[in-house]
Amino acid sequence: MTKYYYQAITENGSSVSGSIDAESTEGASSALVARGYIPQKISDASRSGMGAFMNELREKLTPVRIPELILFTKQLRTLIRAGVPMLKLLQVLENQTENIKLKRIIVSISQDIREGGSLYDGFRKYPAVFSPLYCSMLHAGETSGALPEVLDRLIYILDHDHKIRSDIRSALQYPVIVMVSLVVAFLILLTMVIPKFAAIFLKSGLQLPLPTLICIRFYAILAAYWPVVILLVAAMAALIKIYLNTDNGKFRRDRLILHLPLVGEMVRKAAMARFASIFAILQSSGISVLETMSILSQTINNAALSKAFATITERLEEGRGIAGPLATSPYFTPIIINMVAIGEESGNLDEMLHEAAGHYDAELEFAMKRISDSIGPILTVCLAAVVLFFALAIYLPMWDLVKMVK
Repeated sequence: MTKYYYQAITENGSSVSGSIDAESTEGASSALVARGYIPQKISDASRSGMGAFMNELREKLTPVRIPELILFTKQLRTLIRAGVPMLKLLQVLENQTENIKLKRIIVSISQDIREGGSLYDGFRKYPAVFSPLYCSMLHAGETSGALPEVLDRLIYILDHDHKIRSDIRSALQYPVIVMVSLVVAFLILLTMVIPKFAAIFLKSGLQLPLPTLICIRFYAILAAYWPVVILLVAAMAALIKIYLNTDNGKFRRDRLILHLPLVGEMVRKAAMARFASIFAILQSSGISVLETMSILSQTINNAALSKAFATITERLEEGRGIAGPLATSPYFTPIIINMVAIGEESGNLDEMLHEAAGHYDAELEFAMKRISDSIGPILTVCLAAVVLFFALAIYLPMWDLVKMVK
């Protein structure tokens, strides 16, 4: 199929534009008419020149943000609950969506359904936008005939996950800004302030203290070899990035994060809240335990935990229940394990996991507050150490110089 760009008029008289896959210009025109559009202009994307190239580039670079995905899912649920036919529903969503990438995806899904596919088949073609969790819940909703109810649960997961991520980013934003400011201040003092005093101190013939010697040597290296230093730093950063993109690098990085003081505790509690919430909802949606574990391993966003899920899945396949395999992993807390064990015994697993998710939501808020309360004094000490180091490097030789003059 060939991609065609189009401009058309909708039934209510508004103008729309976008792209569509078709065998020919006539096929594209027929597909637009089937949607209720009046085609005005249809052009082959491969022959449309720089303008088409820029449109396609803009579409690829435009991200689909979580708030946009949540809004799209809410609109999808409302229209399905209202009994709107699927093709008409997708046409309404296409008109209402402002994100050009999401609009393009809706057009493609509409085409797949027109050709006899399912929602699940259309959505899973875009894993960068719709996660395995999203697609699996759509599949469960379509299979069970309870798609609006499953979408309600999916919206809760997306909202919950977005809130946790936003809270973690907010908690880490202040320390990151302060650390960057410290590095910038260090470089400014080292390259602009220290050299002016160093010239005076060296001419005086004083025996310079260690902090001053360190600053002078450091500045001399930067001044003489700054291109080499920049290349070395860039090469090290590139090598670290390449390594962290490997499976082993991701695993070691994420395992280190889980064991960091303060931050590791927050990440573990966020992972437990996410695990309990998603597991409970997937179970109540009729998805099997093994498939649930597979989905969680792909959506937990931590390579160390994903590896733990793989081990747990192997034990589940041996028929050992759920609580027992969870207890073999060092990352699952006794609360989660006990809640799962009680849920298995009582037959209320999803209810017990909802309770555990609520508990860890509260624990996560406490952990983030603890980080906010602790990071201020820690950064203050770091700032004081930098200031003290440069103060000693400047004022110790100045005192000696004053004594020598006297």
